[in-house]
Amino acid sequence: MTRNLIAILRGLEPGEAVAIGETLIAAGIAMIEVPLNSPEPLKSIAAMQQALGDRARIGAGTVLEPEEVRAVAATGASFVVSPNCDPRVIARSKQLGLGSYPGVFTASECFAALAAGADALKIFPAGVMGPAGIAALRAVLPPGTQVYAVGGAAPADFAAWRAAGVDGFGLGSALFRPGWSAARVAEAARAAVAAWDAAHGTAAA
Repeated sequence: MTRNLIAILRGLEPGEAVAIGETLIAAGIAMIEVPLNSPEPLKSIAAMQQALGDRARIGAGTVLEPEEVRAVAATGASFVVSPNCDPRVIARSKQLGLGSYPGVFTASECFAALAAGADALKIFPAGVMGPAGIAALRAVLPPGTQVYAVGGAAPADFAAWRAAGVDGFGLGSALFRPGWSAARVAEAARAAVAAWDAAHGTAAA
């Protein structure tokens, strides 16, 4: 089953990257992002890509400059996430064959990101906009546009976000915080997956 859940592992240490990644995959989450403001993020991304890349999509978050995209591509990662809409970052990501998930908030940013080649829109911070705001945006976006809610969208509210037209979620502190054990991450990940399945009317895996 494909679940559009992105685990955001801000603060991840390279030494724990593969174990945490294995835990997430076992729980049913197969899209993993390491923000570039984490300790030695490229090392973590490369390690997970090598060990887990055949079972999960590994990418980088908080990518702000085109030069950073090139460094991410060198790890073998498959996607780039940003908190903002920078056409240069989107263009470089597509040039290097990476999925592009820029952060947007306004209609203008949404359409600018799509025009630049974005694969999906990351509504950020989604908690500020709320489901009603996303529903209003969805009404004017091109059919088929993939929309992810990130920043304030919790598993307990998945059904409301889905009803507003959200296709997926990026989950940070709900799934991982520095210092959390693999067992604690596993518990949080299973809860998120169960919430996704419930919101989509499917049985938990």
